[in-house]
Amino acid sequence: MITPGDVTLVGQLLIATPVMEDPRFARTVILMVRHSKAGAMGIAINRPIAQRPLVDLLRAMGQDESGVDGTIGIFAGGPVQPQIGFILHDAEYNLTGTIDIDGRVAVTSDPQILRDIGRHAGPRKYLVAFGYAGWGPRQLEAELALHAWVTTAEDPDLVFDTDRDTVWDAATARAGHGR
Repeated sequence: MITPGDVTLVGQLLIATPVMEDPRFARTVILMVRHSKAGAMGIAINRPIAQRPLVDLLRAMGQDESGVDGTIGIFAGGPVQPQIGFILHDAEYNLTGTIDIDGRVAVTSDPQILRDIGRHAGPRKYLVAFGYAGWGPRQLEAELALHAWVTTAEDPDLVFDTDRDTVWDAATARAGHGR
């Protein structure tokens, strides 16, 4: 069994297998952001929920929306704390507090990134998600041992570019598993 002391899943895609019984995670692909002995955290990348004007999103968050334009897709990042936003983005963009996941993809929670996106000064590629998937100590390892998940290396194309309806199939194939 994988233990956090042996292997970290940060930067890996966690792919739900047909064995996954929790309907909140069926056919879900999660980019792992943190993984340690204390637990794990990731953001689902294939659960789009809405398209919203960026101005409306910033206004709802109580943020300055002046000079902002455009519409963005919003994703359900996971069932934990769905009121908290996370922006996965190319690692070339960086703010204080940005977490570089693997040198190619990073995550930022600071609303400044949304203003930058709306002012065409943000990252080239991004995915806006609310909520995250979280696991307590050894919980994810137990789910992996039950074959509820498989993993594969993160790929920016899967995170940002692949049609969301085909992300699970593409990630599953990449991990070497059939349907």
